[in-house]
Amino acid sequence: MISETKFEKLFSSPLLRFQVADHEDLNAALLAEGAAMRAEDGGVSKSNRRGWHSTGNLFARQSDCIIDLRAAAEMSVLTATRKLTNKVDPETLKMKLFGWMNVNPQGGYNAPHTHPGAHWSGVYYVSQPDTEDGSSGMIEFVAPRVDLPHWEILKTSAFRLKKRIRPAAGEIILFPSYLVHWVYPNETDAERVTIAFNATFRK
Repeated sequence: MISETKFEKLFSSPLLRFQVADHEDLNAALLAEGAAMRAEDGGVSKSNRRGWHSTGNLFARQSDCIIDLRAAAEMSVLTATRKLTNKVDPETLKMKLFGWMNVNPQGGYNAPHTHPGAHWSGVYYVSQPDTEDGSSGMIEFVAPRVDLPHWEILKTSAFRLKKRIRPAAGEIILFPSYLVHWVYPNETDAERVTIAFNATFRK
């Protein structure tokens, strides 16, 4: 006979989701801001494929909607950090936020990537086209561990290889920046608009 003495979860990767209040008005303003930005410049090429990625740090803009979104992003990062540790007060650290807008038209997607050098990465969903089936609009995370395929036989979420979700407009998702992630192609004829950001702490 045996008696269990301890149970731990080792090396887990947190994924947090937040709902932004009154997001309908915020999203309408962000869409207008995005249209103005796209009229200003053609964007840059990063992980985006067939889509538009804004230039520079979005949070440097002084529009009310950007200021409001920055506050929500900061709050999500502070909340998540406090949830994981009580040994450091994140407000005693300097937080750098860097954000950008992604616009994926039909066929647009984001290739697998990470965000080196940051602590948290997040995505705010401005516009998520409706779809009844398929993978359109989904973001997928890949397990950061190797040698997992043979664990599939046990059918346990503790050793899953991938996790994908389809967040709704008005949601912020937050995850460690080391997680490989990518966005499935937009299968609809409406644009999928998100604002991604990195949060990095310094003493």
